[in-house]
Amino acid sequence: MVKASQKQRAMELLLRLHRLYPDATCSLHYGSILQLMVATILSAQCTDERVNQVTPALFARFPDAIAFAEGDRLEIETLIRSTGFYRNKAKHIQGACQKIITDFGGEVPHTMAELLTLPGVARKTANVVLAHGFGINQGVTVDTHVKRLSNRLGLTTHSDPVKIERDLMKLIPQPEWENWSIRLIYHGRAVCKARQPDCGGCGLVDLCPGRVGNREWGTGNGSRFGVQPP
Repeated sequence: MVKASQKQRAMELLLRLHRLYPDATCSLHYGSILQLMVATILSAQCTDERVNQVTPALFARFPDAIAFAEGDRLEIETLIRSTGFYRNKAKHIQGACQKIITDFGGEVPHTMAELLTLPGVARKTANVVLAHGFGINQGVTVDTHVKRLSNRLGLTTHSDPVKIERDLMKLIPQPEWENWSIRLIYHGRAVCKARQPDCGGCGLVDLCPGRVGNREWGTGNGSRFGVQPP
């Protein structure tokens, strides 16, 4: 059972994040739902900035599911090489597009269950596609920033993204699930960085049990929550 105090703190965090990042939106560039799916697959272990450098040429050469499905995988690999893990990503993208054609009439499916049948599509990618492609909040997107900050903020004790998502879904109202993720990602990039978080410049610091110097939680430096003092 979720404690009322924890839910109240989560709601205050949600309000603060809205004030800090009122215009936050998905930073991936795309022109269709399929392109959003492909870009999200590419973003695994890669920055959105790098993905956005790669996708213009990729989408010009492979503009739709048929082009990806019937295209030369080596050419796809060459175009996405700089995103890392390019062989697996090319295999997943091509496999997903082939399944979209054979099983879904060439259209990206719009349910979680169907999206999860596509190669390379786990809950993170499915949540992004549903929220930004179809306007459906069916889950909370958990990327590396959301994972790190959710632990530092004391909203979960898990490292498994699925368990983190489950905890966050209990704390955050469903209409705000994707807004929460996007704004937390912005905060993770700008302030609460992995190695040296800027606790002094953080608008959430008074609500954060993982902040550097917090002795209330018995750590003295926030290390229990993945925060290392500078």
